[in-house]
Amino acid sequence: MATPLRVKSIEASLADSEEQGRSLKRSLKTFDIAAMGIAVAVGAGIFSVGANAAANFAGPSVIVSFILAAVTCGLAIMCYAEFASTIPVAGSAYTFTYATMGELLAWIVGWDLILETLTASAVIAKYWGIYLSTAFDVFGVQLPDSIALGPIGFAWGPVLIVAVFTVLLAFGTRLSSRVSAVITIVKVAIVVFVIVAGAFFVKAANFTPFVPPAAPSKGADGSFWTQSLVSWATGSAPAQYGVFGLLAAASLVFFAFIGFDVVATSAEETENPQKTLPRGIFLGLGIVTVLYVAVSVVITGMVSYQRLAQEDSPSLASAFSIVGLPWAAGIIAIGSLVGLTTVVMVLLLGLSRIVFSMSRDGLLPRWFSQTNPKTQTPVRVQVVAGVVVAVLAGFFPVEKLEGMINIGTLSAFVLVSIGIVVLRRSRPDAPRAFRVPWSPVLPILSAVLCFWLMLNLEVETWLRFVIWLAIGFAIYFGYSRRHSRVGQHLQ
Repeated sequence: MATPLRVKSIEASLADSEEQGRSLKRSLKTFDIAAMGIAVAVGAGIFSVGANAAANFAGPSVIVSFILAAVTCGLAIMCYAEFASTIPVAGSAYTFTYATMGELLAWIVGWDLILETLTASAVIAKYWGIYLSTAFDVFGVQLPDSIALGPIGFAWGPVLIVAVFTVLLAFGTRLSSRVSAVITIVKVAIVVFVIVAGAFFVKAANFTPFVPPAAPSKGADGSFWTQSLVSWATGSAPAQYGVFGLLAAASLVFFAFIGFDVVATSAEETENPQKTLPRGIFLGLGIVTVLYVAVSVVITGMVSYQRLAQEDSPSLASAFSIVGLPWAAGIIAIGSLVGLTTVVMVLLLGLSRIVFSMSRDGLLPRWFSQTNPKTQTPVRVQVVAGVVVAVLAGFFPVEKLEGMINIGTLSAFVLVSIGIVVLRRSRPDAPRAFRVPWSPVLPILSAVLCFWLMLNLEVETWLRFVIWLAIGFAIYFGYSRRHSRVGQHLQ
C-alpha cells in the first residue's frame, strides 16, 4: 500500500546519486563553494540596493537592515548546511523536503526552485545586456542593447552570456567554477576599491539621525496590485523611516543575499561535502555580509539620505557624482557588468541541477537526467535550460518578473527550515557533520522570518505565484505522480 507522503529515504537519495549514467563528478572544494556563493550574491545590486533602501526606507539605519537580513539569511543557510551534510546529493531544498515531508511538498519546492532559478537567470541575463551597453557608453562607444528583427525586439547580450556559460557548464563544473572564481576575485576587488575610495568622503554628520523619524511612505497611495500583501490585508500604509522603515528596508535588502540556496544544489559535485559544503557556504556568506555592510556605511556616510532621496534612482554612482567624483561611474558600470557575469553562471548551474534531480526521481522525464560519460555533467538538461533562458531573456520583458525570484526562494527557505525540525524527529540517527544549534528554536525562527518577508511582497507577485503553483499541481497529478520512482517502488 502506498503511503500518501511518499517519503524518499536518505539512503535511497544517496544510492540514486551513484546510479550509472546519472551521477555527477565530485570535484569542488571549500574555496569553490565560497566563490560560488559570492559569485551569485555579489551582483549589480551591491551598487544600488543599499542606496535605494537608505534613501527611501531607512536612512543610515540601513546598516542595521543589512545585518538583520544577513542574520535571517544565515538562519536559513544553517538549515541548508545541516541538510547538505546529511544528504549530500543534488537537488538542494527539493531533495531535503523529499526526505522529510514527502513527495508532494518536495514537488512544490522543486517547482518553486525552478521558478526562482529560471526567472532569475533570465532577468539577470537581461540586465547583463543592459549593463554591457552602459559600460560602453561610459567610454563613448554606442552599443545598442537590442536590435529589431522585423516587428520583434531582440536583446542579443543575454543570449551571448547565456550561451557562453551553457557551453562552460556542459564541459564541466570544475572548469566553470575556476572561470567563475577568477571573475569573482575581479569584481570583489572593484567593490573593495569603491569602498576605499568612498571612505575618504565619509562625514560623521551624515549618520545623524541614525534612525530618521517615521513618515508615511511615498508608495502608500499605490495601486492594489503594487501593495504588499500584509499592507493590503491590514489596511495599513507602508512605513518610511523609523523602526518600521528599518524593517521594511531589511525586507528589501534581504534579496541581495538570495542565491546561497542555489549553492546547495552542488552538494553532489563537492569533495567531502559533509564538511566542505557548510564551510564554503558560511565563508561566502561572511564575506558577502562584510561587503554589503561596508558599502552601506560608505553610501550613507558620503551623502545624506535626504539628498539621496532626491535622485530618481539612488545608487552608489549617485553618491559619487554628488561628492564630485563622476569618474567613479565608469568603475561602477564595469563592476556591475562583472558582478552580473558570474551570477548568470551559478543560476544556470542551479536550474539544471534542480531539473536533473527531479528527472532522476521520475517527476520529470528521465531523459533529462542522463549525464555525459566523459564530463559526468548533465549536458542535455544544461543545454535545454540554456536555450529556454536565452529565448526568455532575448525576446521577452522578463525584468517585470523580479518578484517571482524572491517568492520562489523564500517559500523554499520556509519549508527547508521546517524540514530540519521534522528530520531531527524522524531520523535522529542520521549522521550530521553540521547541526543547527538550538533546534527547534532557530529553524522555527528562520521559517517565521522568511514567511514574514514573503508577506511583504506585492499582491501581484502573490497572484502570479498562485498561478505558477496551479500549473505545477496540474503537471504533478497529470504526469509526475504516475511516473515517480518512489511511487512505483511502493506499489
